[in-house]
Amino acid sequence: MLGPTSARKASSPFARLNDRLAGIPAGQAPINLTIGEPQHPVPAFVAPVIAENIALFGRYPPVRGTDAFRGTVARWLDRRYQLATTIDPERMVLPLNGSREGLALAALSARQRRPEIEKPVVLLPNPFYQAYAAGAEVAGAEIVLLDDGADARSIPDLGRISDDVLARTIALYIASPTAPQGDVATLEDWTRVLETARRFDFMVFADECYSEIYRDVPPPGALQAADQLGSGYANVLVFHSLSKRSNLPGLRCGFVAGDPDFLAEWMRFRNIAAPQVPGPIQAVAIAAYEDESHVADNRAQYNAKYAAATAILGPNIRARTPEGGFFLWLEVGDGEAAAVKLWQEAGVRTIPGAYLSLPRPDGSNPGTPYLRVAMVQDLATTQEALTRMARVLG
Repeated sequence: MLGPTSARKASSPFARLNDRLAGIPAGQAPINLTIGEPQHPVPAFVAPVIAENIALFGRYPPVRGTDAFRGTVARWLDRRYQLATTIDPERMVLPLNGSREGLALAALSARQRRPEIEKPVVLLPNPFYQAYAAGAEVAGAEIVLLDDGADARSIPDLGRISDDVLARTIALYIASPTAPQGDVATLEDWTRVLETARRFDFMVFADECYSEIYRDVPPPGALQAADQLGSGYANVLVFHSLSKRSNLPGLRCGFVAGDPDFLAEWMRFRNIAAPQVPGPIQAVAIAAYEDESHVADNRAQYNAKYAAATAILGPNIRARTPEGGFFLWLEVGDGEAAAVKLWQEAGVRTIPGAYLSLPRPDGSNPGTPYLRVAMVQDLATTQEALTRMARVLG
């Protein structure tokens, strides 16, 4: 159900797809549903805020971020997760140049945090975001892949892992909502994870970049569970991004928050090697985290597309509406064959699930039966793509 592997076995799913489809012409005008790049309109406040702060492009930005940025993020976290123990903006928040660099580089500091471990382990869900594997590689760690929990959700069950593996673990990557499945960790899930992390003293890297893309109920968060445990925010970092929440993938701005001791050490490294976030970009982030109306509109657009998927694909393609995120995770028997067929016959470009996963020790790949469809285009384009998919796969 789990087993070791090397980070070097992971590769870009998009490069792999390009190789697989090379020389195969699109059957119709192409529609790209591969990359999770939001295509909804950029919020109207972005350009005016950048213009107002344009002079800041003439300065090196502080790597720890502006006081206003950290304060806004801390207040948003307190408000969003109703935290009784408030987030300290001086010690518990740092800006990121997009969450990807933070997720990858954090593993290096997790390794430095536990130098006594000779053969460190990083725990990954399977499938996973490729930046997690990059982090494990940077840290020189062995990857241990986690299968889904026993309750048919894609939330890993750490109770199925041996104490020997957990004792060598330096970090666990876990996303909620999960990507691509779209399952949401409950407070009970987060609590069990944090209790295990503290027992064995490893870091939990909670990827919450899809936290504001949900159907009905806001997903609980890792900080929320730590707050309810009542013993501070040790052993946990949460990673957030404006790419999905605010339709700003090109802004390259997010944040990390949590364990103040870890962040203090990580800050020393980041002050030398990490990319800074420009001042005007931080100003846009402040405006974004102070406004929820554009986020609500964003969710409504995704929900409309999921309603269209249910109506167009019908029962034969088993299009489950996930709790969160913006992917369809379709069970099609052979995801690679389906992706090739959709491109060749309908011009719809999708990602085979196996390209987002690594093989288990027995050689099987949990993503093989699946196809990932990014619901990121506008409603009309999405409806057209879904109609073509229903014709080809139905």
